[in-house]
Amino acid sequence: MSAAPTVAPEKAHIAREFAQKAPLIACRFDPKGRFVFATAEDRSILRWDLESGKAASFNGHDSWVFALGFHPDGQTLLTGGGDGRLVWWPAADESPKPVRSIDAHQGWIRSIALSPDGRTVATCGNDRIVRLWSFDDGRKLMELPGHERPVYRATFAPDGKTLVTADLRGLVIEWDYRPGKEVRRLDAAKLSKYDAGQGVDYGGVRDVSFSADGKRLACSGLIEASNPLGAISNPAVLLFDWESGKETLLQRPKEDVKGVAWGVRFHPAGFVIAVSGGNGGGFLWFWKPDQVNEFTKLNLGNTGRDLDLHPDGLRVATAHHDGKVRLTALFPKPA
Repeated sequence: MSAAPTVAPEKAHIAREFAQKAPLIACRFDPKGRFVFATAEDRSILRWDLESGKAASFNGHDSWVFALGFHPDGQTLLTGGGDGRLVWWPAADESPKPVRSIDAHQGWIRSIALSPDGRTVATCGNDRIVRLWSFDDGRKLMELPGHERPVYRATFAPDGKTLVTADLRGLVIEWDYRPGKEVRRLDAAKLSKYDAGQGVDYGGVRDVSFSADGKRLACSGLIEASNPLGAISNPAVLLFDWESGKETLLQRPKEDVKGVAWGVRFHPAGFVIAVSGGNGGGFLWFWKPDQVNEFTKLNLGNTGRDLDLHPDGLRVATAHHDGKVRLTALFPKPA
């Protein structure tokens, strides 16, 4: 039996693609690493088996689906869309049908997160309210008010006790979610801009990720937005020391590449991965946590809109405007 590949971001290459007709929005691997899922602008949810390539579709939303989440055991997929509905699905069924559907938010659901113990579902979106639900029966447990702008992302910390939410204005809130208590606020406003001329907030924290040890938090988004409606900006990642809550580094590309860092992941090996998309095309960026500029990057060939890291740490999935999920291998091509 051959040895498992060693992670080598400098040798990253696109190893496989799965195609869909409509532009893609979001993508996720299931916790067991069997499938990759993606959502598309034709309102569909797609699933591809990573071994066979076999595809399946999930149909149950009346709008685009922006959020994907999984129970830690990998058996249940949760989806949230622009219709404000939160839907439970059997993740691996050959012909999946909804198990439960609830009206969770007024307007778009932007993000879904499940607690490490699998008991609590956190959702957030354009109505500016974070809500907690019982995974087992869909009961609403509580609401967490505090954001004054649409909430783009929710995630649970590795300790299983902490929920983090982030919004359009760059406000990051730490919650002790079991009593529903706000603990503190972190300032990621560098990733947001208010344009007085056009009267809009632009940017915000588009994704968040904890390091494996829980000591750092990465927030992705944009900087130097000069024309919000024209989408002129540069991708960036803001790093925080979690214990102190203080910003430690603003990471950005060496070159002037226009776009937004739509997704970010801390790799278990310690480096940061982000996907960008926009006028400058689509790239995977790789940063060391103590360096401003990337140590390597990969041109993905089309604007990226989301990413996820496979549980094995060797593959990255990215969702693209051209309707493709690209799987990038973080190791050298086989000889």
